[in-house]
Amino acid sequence: MTTHTGETDDLQDENLPNGASLLIVDDDRPWLTRLAKAMENRGFTVLTAETVSEGLAIVRETPPSYAVIDMRLDDGNGLSVIEALHVVQPNARALILTGYGNLASAVNAMRLGAVDYLAKPADADNIYDALMAVTGEKAAPPENPMSADRVRWEHIQRVYELCDRNVSETARRLNMHRRTLQRILAKRAPR
Repeated sequence: MTTHTGETDDLQDENLPNGASLLIVDDDRPWLTRLAKAMENRGFTVLTAETVSEGLAIVRETPPSYAVIDMRLDDGNGLSVIEALHVVQPNARALILTGYGNLASAVNAMRLGAVDYLAKPADADNIYDALMAVTGEKAAPPENPMSADRVRWEHIQRVYELCDRNVSETARRLNMHRRTLQRILAKRAPR
C-alpha cells in the first residue's frame, strides 16, 4: 500500500472537494504508478494497492471518496473492493477498469456501486472525467478512441501474457489457429 499526497499545480481542479482521497487498485505496477501521479496532479490524495486484500484493508482503515479498481487482480476480483467500499462509504464514486469487458460484468459492477465501467487501457483524462461526471450524466466519449483492431490486439496481448507467453495455450483459449496467432504477435500494434 502506498500513499501519495496531491501537490498543488496548474492542473489541479478547483471543483475537487478538499482532501478528496482516491484509491487505485491495479496489479500492473508501472501503470498504477503513472495513474497515481496523474491523479495527484489533478488534486487527489492517492492511495494505491496491487491486490484485493490490500484494497480491502484501505477501505476498512480509511474509506476513500473515489476509487478506480481493476476488475481482475492476482488474488481475486476487484468487485469485492467496490462492494466493500459501497458498504462503508455509500457516496463514494468508484469505477471499474477491465481488459475483459462484457455486459454482465458491467451490470454487476453498477449493481455493486460502481458509477462507471471503462475498458483498459483507459487514460487519466477519461478516468478523471468518469469520476467527476454528474450522477446520471455520461462522460464525453474520448477524442481519439482506440480502433477495433487495436482493442483486439490489446486483448490478444493480455491473454498471451496471462498464458505465460505460451502461444499454443493462448491460441486454444482464443479459439484461434496457432499460426494465425503467431502472425498477429509478430506484427506491431495497430493504431
